[in-house]
Amino acid sequence: MLAKTSLSIWGWGSLGVVLFLITFGPFAIFYFAFYILCFVGGGFVVTLLFGKNNSEKYLEQCEHSFLPCTSVGIPKCIEEMKREARPIKIDRRLTGANIIDEPLQQVIQFSLRDYVQYWYYTLSDDESFLLEIRQALQYALVQFSARSKETDWQPYFTTRLVDDFGTHLRVFRKAQQRIAEKGDQMKDQAEELVDTFFEVEVEMEKEVCRDLVCTSPKDEEGFLRDLCEVLLYILLPPGDFQNKIMRYFVREILSRGILLPLINQLSDPDYINQYVIWMIRDSNCNYEAFMNIIKLSDNIGELEAVKDKASEELQYLRSLDTAGDDINTIKNQINSLLYVIKVCDSRIQRLQSGKEIDTVKLAANFGKLCTVPLDHILVDNVALQFFMDYMQQTGGQAHLFFWMTVEGYRVTAQQQLEVLQSRQRDGKHQTNQTKGLLRAAAVGVYEQYLSEKASPRVNIDDNLVAKLAETLNHEDPTPEIFDDIQRKVYELMLRDERFYPSFKQNVLYVRMLAELDMLKDPSFRGSDDGEGGELFTCLGDFLEISFFCFKIK
Repeated sequence: MLAKTSLSIWGWGSLGVVLFLITFGPFAIFYFAFYILCFVGGGFVVTLLFGKNNSEKYLEQCEHSFLPCTSVGIPKCIEEMKREARPIKIDRRLTGANIIDEPLQQVIQFSLRDYVQYWYYTLSDDESFLLEIRQALQYALVQFSARSKETDWQPYFTTRLVDDFGTHLRVFRKAQQRIAEKGDQMKDQAEELVDTFFEVEVEMEKEVCRDLVCTSPKDEEGFLRDLCEVLLYILLPPGDFQNKIMRYFVREILSRGILLPLINQLSDPDYINQYVIWMIRDSNCNYEAFMNIIKLSDNIGELEAVKDKASEELQYLRSLDTAGDDINTIKNQINSLLYVIKVCDSRIQRLQSGKEIDTVKLAANFGKLCTVPLDHILVDNVALQFFMDYMQQTGGQAHLFFWMTVEGYRVTAQQQLEVLQSRQRDGKHQTNQTKGLLRAAAVGVYEQYLSEKASPRVNIDDNLVAKLAETLNHEDPTPEIFDDIQRKVYELMLRDERFYPSFKQNVLYVRMLAELDMLKDPSFRGSDDGEGGELFTCLGDFLEISFFCFKIK
């Protein structure tokens, strides 16, 4: 049955193909395939076009419904470029003082000229970028000026700066002592001094050492960049600081164009020498300061130069033919020059004989040293330096600094009140302003040394401190307002075993006597005067120095 069915299908199929070929020809099969292909392709194209049109309509509806209108990019940029640049108005005031603002404006102008303009003009002629940088610099300077006016600089200049400077000198002297102890073992003295200095600094400052910043130019520049970065963070607006290009430009200008050349100039020995000469050119050198420099000098060449100049001046004065009142003046000048030559000879002899190192051994030969009263130490610059070093070693520097600050306050207050009284006699009234300044100075001394926030704090009777605070709150300050507490501090330094009594047993006291020329070597005296004669000689030398300085003044 199945065989008959398949035979009929093949028969009928063959008959249909034969009839189709007879009717349409032998190429009809190719036409039929082409028609089918066109039908399928046409359907695909129609479907694609219909979907595209519907998608565009839907996207257009979404754009108008959900998204904001966007402006055309390139035409908008062209329009902005064709517009005239609006002038940027810059206020040239920085600190409020013309004498300061004009030099600062010149510094800004020269910095832009040397570090920005020479390459920026090769890229563009638009001035807006330069004006923006200038405006950012001026804004930073204005903020710095405003913050400086709000800062209380008195504790910094009277305490911290003095302590830092004194610490630097002590480190340098200690490094010199170690170099002197090594003797001829050093190959490069300058390099050895630098290494020893920073070793001593680590010992005194514990965990702080600045050797890389001071000796490596690369590390110095990196430190200045970090410093400028912090300053810009504090001084610039947040928008300008977040602009990295602007911030880096300003940072490089400040660090490499201003701070680094300033530090290099201030650390140049030739500049320092010329600046010192310029400062003392129009002012007479104080005799006491000049004598202290001679007594503290450890350079034999400098001492010999001073001695030669004094000898030349002495010969000139002796060659003058004078009479009358002028002869007394010339005699006084000759005596002064002879004393200077004597001090130079004594200092040179001490340095050449090595007595600077053996002062303690020489002191042991005496048994009993000269006693210099505390009140004399506090008014003599050389003695005060040694006593100050000792007080800092024992942690009592706050008492000494308080005593010295009160002395300065008393002198200043007396001068201000005298000026106020003279102005009142002339009909000029500035009472409130003067009293306000005195009150601010007195409160500053109290806050710095006596208040609970003071660090370090002067340990004194709480009743006296409370009484002083009450007086400052309800009465006008006077030059004698700190006298009671100053007297107590003086008695504490005089009687406390930690301070003056222990200082007389310290090696610094022996060196002080040597610097004051009150420590004599028995081998140079020629005869033994005994203990009493020795003490008399030391006190006589001290009185001679004091009287001579007083006479010159």
